[in-house]
Amino acid sequence: MTKDGGEEMAATSADVARHAGLSRATVSQVLNGHAHRFAPETAQRVLRAAEELGYEPSVAGRMLRRGSSDFVIALIPHTTFGTNLQDIFDTVTDVLAQRGLTLVLRLSAASSTTLDRLLAGMQPRAVLSLQPFSEAERRILDERGVPGFDTTTDGDLNADIGRLQAQHLVARGYRRLAFAHLRDSRQDPYGASREEAVAQVCAAAGLPAPTVLGLGINLDDATQALDALAPGYGVACYNDDVAITLLTAAGQRGWNVPTDLGLIGMDNIPLSGVTAPRLTTIEYELSAVAQNVLAIALQALGQDDAPTPPPIDLRIVAGGTA
Repeated sequence: MTKDGGEEMAATSADVARHAGLSRATVSQVLNGHAHRFAPETAQRVLRAAEELGYEPSVAGRMLRRGSSDFVIALIPHTTFGTNLQDIFDTVTDVLAQRGLTLVLRLSAASSTTLDRLLAGMQPRAVLSLQPFSEAERRILDERGVPGFDTTTDGDLNADIGRLQAQHLVARGYRRLAFAHLRDSRQDPYGASREEAVAQVCAAAGLPAPTVLGLGINLDDATQALDALAPGYGVACYNDDVAITLLTAAGQRGWNVPTDLGLIGMDNIPLSGVTAPRLTTIEYELSAVAQNVLAIALQALGQDDAPTPPPIDLRIVAGGTA
């Protein structure tokens, strides 16, 4: 339907009633899931008219009937996914939309009260989190009757990341290792598992426990972090941002990379390909991550055709920093 100026207008149930030549009460009941109360030909007239007009029931109406909306909320931690985040969720958004569901991205909050208010206001069908729910969050989800699911896969992907970083550094001849976190814990939700895996590799290789660093993405922090190291360390970095910041600080200090300092990042962001020397980092197949998130979401929503989550393979992108 269009306004006089040609602008598209959404069809209403009243429009459907006029088009079908039926009462609004009849149309309303059929559209609200009570077609069984009427003769089959009457119900078909309503549904045909709705399809011809492109009628879509309101979100508010669906919420009243079902007790929930068509929203699926994805809670995103305060971490640095860069452009990878959009690539991951574009696929999820499209597939859920094909099933009549709307994906809403929200930043995670430290207080579980924020989640409670979000659930009360939006009444989502489900909540997806890119990190494990806390006990308080699980309790709120249960009390609200909202399915909550996280993207934890079989095994620990973050431990695999830390292990691969450390093994690469050891294979390159570094005998003293460090793990560099982001200082802000909100931006470093996966660092603990990675650090523990680095420590395990050191122990297995008969090396000292890794030095643990924390820094923000700025040169002052990176320079102070280097003060805790001596030439000859290999550093497993939380992500490429941390690695590039340390690479810049090492250059200003006059250290040679990779001789005086080895660095390996994570995520293979575009900037990692233009550093000098090029950053050694770890990458993963974004489509596999997207399909993994989607599979877990569809399983939690009770979709019969939900696929099995695919494995997420990690690989080292060889550069000149380690």
